[in-house]
Amino acid sequence: MAPQAPRCDAVLIVSFGGPEAREEVVPFLENVLRGRNVPRQRLLEVAEHYYHLGGRSPINDQNRALVAALTAEFARSGPALPIYWGNRNWRPLLADTVARMRDDGVRHALAFVTASFGSFSGCRQYLDDIAAARAAVGPGAPEIRKLRLFYNHPGFIRAWVARVEEALAAVPAAERAGIPLLFSAHSIPLGMARSSPYVAQLQAASQWVAEGLGRQEYRLAYQSRSGPPSQPWLEPDVNTALEDLARTGAGAVLVAPLGFLSDHMEVAYDLDCEARQTAERLGLRLLRAATPGTHPALIAMIRELILERLEPGRSRGVMPGSKIWPDDCPADCCLPQ
Repeated sequence: MAPQAPRCDAVLIVSFGGPEAREEVVPFLENVLRGRNVPRQRLLEVAEHYYHLGGRSPINDQNRALVAALTAEFARSGPALPIYWGNRNWRPLLADTVARMRDDGVRHALAFVTASFGSFSGCRQYLDDIAAARAAVGPGAPEIRKLRLFYNHPGFIRAWVARVEEALAAVPAAERAGIPLLFSAHSIPLGMARSSPYVAQLQAASQWVAEGLGRQEYRLAYQSRSGPPSQPWLEPDVNTALEDLARTGAGAVLVAPLGFLSDHMEVAYDLDCEARQTAERLGLRLLRAATPGTHPALIAMIRELILERLEPGRSRGVMPGSKIWPDDCPADCCLPQ
């Protein structure tokens, strides 16, 4: 007997969220850090990063653009489903969105989380957030099932190849092959990394993007670490990697923030400000690839992820030699450290 297609009344975009005005910065960071033993002084130091860029994170605007692009894709090609958007840490907060879905009569939804790689903060914590939001809404809250991780979906890789090519177009064709390729992703504690597929997935995606560019050599570095210096996090830091490249005699470098689907503050400040300052000090020209954002290949991928859940037996996109991530994450995957 053929499996039945699951019921689905809507699609829910779930993201991290960010402040949109200076007075929202500290309350937003308090939401992010709630329950974590982070000194107040560290919170205020991070707030300065937001103030440096006017107190407005780019992420909410990029999520609005994502919703608009996906809405247009649905209008052209289906499915005929409404799209909602809720954040983990700032308005529109996830629980408020889930309440609106309930009031609109939504009973079953599929959630696209704007995190590509498996880790506690990038996967399991979002599952916990969805469960908490449903519990807060109470009776009548829609059933919400998260779409699978997509780090190895061909559409995701194609979007990144295109973004790197766009960045390389700023230099003469004869010089492009000689520019080192440096992928970056958010650093996480080693304890968290050991309980997740985060590093392995980043390494695989880095290789696929490099191959799509006709490259054999690339580097993977990490950025935006926090926490006490005594706690080991993934390394090397992106600034250390820039110093290493400068020692090899490189005159330029292309940084591709592979670990980010759209421009977070970590991209806008830690790369476009801090890493760029490091590169200038070292005499390196830094080219920065844009994040996938609303690239057509990514929007088409999201639609495919939805259709594969709505149409049992449909072919599922995956890079050659890679396994499709399960629809429901294993119980022991991406646990907190």
